[in-house]
Amino acid sequence: MELCRLQSPVLTMAPGEKIKAKIKKNLPVRGPQAPTIKDLMHWYCLNTNTHGCRRIVVSRGRLRRLLWIAFTLTAVALIIWQCALLVFSFYTVSVSIKVHFQKLDFPAVTICNINPYKYSAVSDLLTDLDSETKQALLSLYGVKDVPDGTARKRREAGSVRSAWEGTPSRFFKLIPLLVFNENEKGKARDFFTGRKRKISGKIIHKASNVMHVHESKKLVGFQLCSNYTSDCATYTFSSGINAIQEWYKLHYMNIMAQVPLEKKINMSYSAEELLVTCFFDGMSCDARNFTLFHHPMYGNCYTFNNKENATILSTSMGGSEHGLQVILYINEDEYNPFLVSSTGAKVLIHQQNEYPFIEDVGTEIETAMSTSIGMHLTESFKLSEPYSQCTEDGSDVPVTNIYNAAYSLQICLYSCFQTKMVEKCGCAQYSQPLPPAANYCNYQQHPSWMYCYYQLYQAFVREELGCQTVCKQSCNFKEWTLTTSLAQWPSEASEKWLLNVLTWDQSQQINKKLNKTDLAKLLIFYKDLNQRSIMESPANSIEMLLSNFGGQLGLWMSCSVVCVIEIIEVFFIDFFSIIARRQWQKAKDWWARRQTPPSTEIPSSQQGQDNPALDTDDDLPTFTSAMRLPPAPKVTVPGTPPPRYNTLRLDSAFSSQLTDTQLNNEF
Repeated sequence: MELCRLQSPVLTMAPGEKIKAKIKKNLPVRGPQAPTIKDLMHWYCLNTNTHGCRRIVVSRGRLRRLLWIAFTLTAVALIIWQCALLVFSFYTVSVSIKVHFQKLDFPAVTICNINPYKYSAVSDLLTDLDSETKQALLSLYGVKDVPDGTARKRREAGSVRSAWEGTPSRFFKLIPLLVFNENEKGKARDFFTGRKRKISGKIIHKASNVMHVHESKKLVGFQLCSNYTSDCATYTFSSGINAIQEWYKLHYMNIMAQVPLEKKINMSYSAEELLVTCFFDGMSCDARNFTLFHHPMYGNCYTFNNKENATILSTSMGGSEHGLQVILYINEDEYNPFLVSSTGAKVLIHQQNEYPFIEDVGTEIETAMSTSIGMHLTESFKLSEPYSQCTEDGSDVPVTNIYNAAYSLQICLYSCFQTKMVEKCGCAQYSQPLPPAANYCNYQQHPSWMYCYYQLYQAFVREELGCQTVCKQSCNFKEWTLTTSLAQWPSEASEKWLLNVLTWDQSQQINKKLNKTDLAKLLIFYKDLNQRSIMESPANSIEMLLSNFGGQLGLWMSCSVVCVIEIIEVFFIDFFSIIARRQWQKAKDWWARRQTPPSTEIPSSQQGQDNPALDTDDDLPTFTSAMRLPPAPKVTVPGTPPPRYNTLRLDSAFSSQLTDTQLNNEF
């Protein structure tokens, strides 16, 4: 009974439990019960869902194992870094918002008098042109300096016409002024000779910029021809003001194009004459703070806070008291009566490295008025290709920049037109800078340049020159939104003493008593220091694309970057490695068969006979299947020899065993 109690628990287990216990005993201890850290990590790497750790253990080869260790550690470092950034962003952005103000650079300010040159200095060059213009006004409209009456106008007009017919008129011969009547198609009257002439070729009508209450049946224009040929173009205007000014302007540019630059600078206004007083940010300034810029159509202009200055001025406060304040001397007595029809100055706000297109986007300020211009800065940053067709610096635009300034769309368009002008007409247009190795157009060297210029300009407006196609907008630019207000200046109460003081201050430059129609006050300032920046950013970046891919793979396949690397390793590297290994083995076998000569020996006969039915198979034969095996052909199955009976001996193996009936003496 005691022997039964002391029996091993293993012997009492069921057969299935014995097998499980035996397998568990032979396997090493895993999991938290592992005896060493190495065994614990080995168990973790084999049982975790983290793909990188598992590939470290199961990868074959030291190189692959090292690569998987590097991939896994890199992924862990990126996770820690991104999580740290998220935590830092959560605790900084959500706690407080910091608002700070900074100084803004004050823009460059270019100021020009509307009248480019003092009339007293340039009148000698324009004497003949002005005389013919006066005669044209008198002949067409009966305009005189001092009109007295209709009868006297007619008498004086007739006397002037009779006197004029005997004098040479080279300007009217070059560009004849014509009067068109709507009732007479294809004909026009030459007001100089009074004769009617037939008009052939293209007639281009330019609308007036002056509003009329009623439409006139008469049109005024002029005709331009190519080298005195029949190839002509006629330009008509609904207003005589535009016709006379356009006609005068063409001759004016031809005359001034032949004057040296130094002489033109001397004929225009100096900085000391134009600038009466100057203040910036509460500090006094003078002509030394302005840089000369000579414009072909506006004469001497002066730029404040230009790039040539040692430092770019800035302001730390908004308001009119912290901006630029200047008083300008316009000097209306020196105005050219035919070139300009308004009085005042033009001002342009731009960047320091930007060319001032004063004729296109300049703001006019009036005399006897105080003009306040409040600014608000907007800075734009656009993305270049493939997001837009803008350019960073114009280096990728096939147009040579003829301006000494940074690239802009206007610079590109004007440079393109000026280059085409030199190519087609052989000379450059006067109002734009000169390209290399080119000269300005004039009658002596290029008699038909005006016809070529007008034809080329019409093609430019119709976008036939290709300039609008090749020129691109700049990606980065600054724009100042302007708010303009006017006030009468000086007031009636302060007019007397203020004009007397200014006359005394400018006594060295001006030899007359100033009146308010000669002066204009200008204030330019930041309304506030809030700078608005417009920045373009790609809607689909590489980071966003990877995030979207990661989100979809993680949502539908529970896949990560390490999992993707594992897929690449298995389905690409290993897949092609196996194919390459098999192809290499086939090539080796083919080469070996080709190098081995064919055997001519006859195979030896079989030394024994085998039963083909007894070939080894994967499955071991059973007794039933063995009994069904067919006998080998022509094989005699050997019989069993009889036993040797003399060798048989009966010995009891249990001779010392007690019989069942024998009792022990102890009982």
